[in-house]
Amino acid sequence: MGIPIHNKSDFEKMRVIGRYTYQLLNELENIIKPGISTFDIELKAISFIEKYNLKSACLGYKGFGNIPFPANICTSVNHVICHGIPDKEHVLMEGDIVGVDVTIIKDGYFGDSCRTFAVGKISEKAKNLIETTKKAMDVGIQQAYHGNFLGNIGYEIQHFINSSPIKYSIVEDYCGHGIGTKFHQEPQIEHVGQKNSGIKMQQGMFFTVEPMINLGSKKTKLLKDNWTVITKDYSLSAQFEHTIAIGENGVEIFTKD
Repeated sequence: MGIPIHNKSDFEKMRVIGRYTYQLLNELENIIKPGISTFDIELKAISFIEKYNLKSACLGYKGFGNIPFPANICTSVNHVICHGIPDKEHVLMEGDIVGVDVTIIKDGYFGDSCRTFAVGKISEKAKNLIETTKKAMDVGIQQAYHGNFLGNIGYEIQHFINSSPIKYSIVEDYCGHGIGTKFHQEPQIEHVGQKNSGIKMQQGMFFTVEPMINLGSKKTKLLKDNWTVITKDYSLSAQFEHTIAIGENGVEIFTKD
């Protein structure tokens, strides 16, 4: 299968679902504080999805080992890298960080975005990790334009992280992906890479940029639920993600106001 090239109608529909995705994360951010459970975040997401007649792409999605994902969103706390499952028993505490990853559908089009939030007052190292991870995403997105090499997204993220005075690592086991009328499709977006490698990006491509940055080792571990991915050394991890397009005048970020 080749990489889909999308038309003006596709762009319009992605703008719609992108705005909903952005708004959903804003609403979830508003309730995140010490004392709520990750399942409370899930319930707020369900309320939003139902209110606007949307659908979660996560609920029932089959991934690792063909096990359906049991929730509408992912909530990844502290050393959880990605795909954390909301749980009534997991109460957020002052100083935690939580990555909230949402993918929703409207009219057959998918919007996918993630932000990492502070829970109350957090440590300086956690704050720096969150800020650095967001900047890494932004650095990668700046490379998304017609005619540039796909590998330059990962190359620039890697260069930025390696240039940090604080030693971080980039998760290499999970990456960004093409999106549109399917949740996951070509191209695969690596967050490390060689300069001027890979295909040249073309106007009309849709994909996500979603670096996961760890405060310790890049090594990962998949838990027994076949979904939750943690840092092998239990170090903090953060993630940011946008759904973007190669547009007529450069990059267009769908999941941003």
